[in-house]
Amino acid sequence: MIIKSSEFIVSNKEVHKCPAQDKPEYAFIGRSNVGKSSLINMLVNKKNLAKTSSTPGKTRLINHFLINGAWYLVDLPGIGFAKISKKEREFWLEMINDYLLKRKNILNTFILVDSRISPQKTDIDFINWMGERELPFTILFTKADKNSKKDLSKNISVFKKTLNEFWEDLPPMIITSSEEKLGREEILSFIEATNKIF
Repeated sequence: MIIKSSEFIVSNKEVHKCPAQDKPEYAFIGRSNVGKSSLINMLVNKKNLAKTSSTPGKTRLINHFLINGAWYLVDLPGIGFAKISKKEREFWLEMINDYLLKRKNILNTFILVDSRISPQKTDIDFINWMGERELPFTILFTKADKNSKKDLSKNISVFKKTLNEFWEDLPPMIITSSEEKLGREEILSFIEATNKIF
């Protein structure tokens, strides 16, 4: 897939105010500081489509971007740690749950996981939550360039082993690097093929 255009459409706190459900939609979510904004910018070949920050919890709304005038890329607030109040964290969680359960045009959710670290309870719990509700998703391992090949392979093996405690068949996984554009073609090809079933 060639990205010809990408534009910000709207930010929302309330799901019913999101754009009409007349186009395929792909959500991107992960723990704070997992490299979500950098990965989104890499996918669309724009430096600042999604705002990047070294401060966890920068994304606080449901952000819709229209790609090639044909499908939505949705940047969701981070799950897990962020320097916010408990009340605000609970609101985020409710907003994310509401979005994922009510939007009928979501064809896939990309769950971003930091490939440099050991499996985090937040990630495993969220992946299992998605599985229990039979919501389609793909795991994207981020920051692959920050590891040696040996460490990357080891970390992903440990993650798979952890998931095997809950899953009979593992969900789809793609290794990515925003710096090296690793995984870009695989993700865009998946979206292009999935769009056809909408």
